[in-house]
Amino acid sequence: MQYEEIDPISRSDAMAALGSANPRDICKALVRLAIHDPDLQWVQSLCIELTKHATVEVQSTAILCLGHLARIHKALDLEKVVPLLIELRKDPLLSGRVDDAMDDIEIFLGVKIYRDLGSH
Repeated sequence: MQYEEIDPISRSDAMAALGSANPRDICKALVRLAIHDPDLQWVQSLCIELTKHATVEVQSTAILCLGHLARIHKALDLEKVVPLLIELRKDPLLSGRVDDAMDDIEIFLGVKIYRDLGSH
């Protein structure tokens, strides 16, 4: 794996990439937004929507980005995000990534997520 600098992206460029058929372009644009865009709610909404994408790669990246948002902004809409993560955790292809995002939420937001009980 080679380190890649994660530069900011304009919203117009990001939206073009997010609308593409290439999962790699979608993932890269989403990470760039999560790290650099100041609008937590907007990026969080994109992440939530992309957890429903047809490819595991994009779903996994959307989950990763929710963790980035928790770390960077020290905030998330827990009423939306936690139940979604609990549901996504049932998918064995996503469960490891979900656990990482939950760890970020617990560490950076100071909340405990009861992973097996489905509440927070």
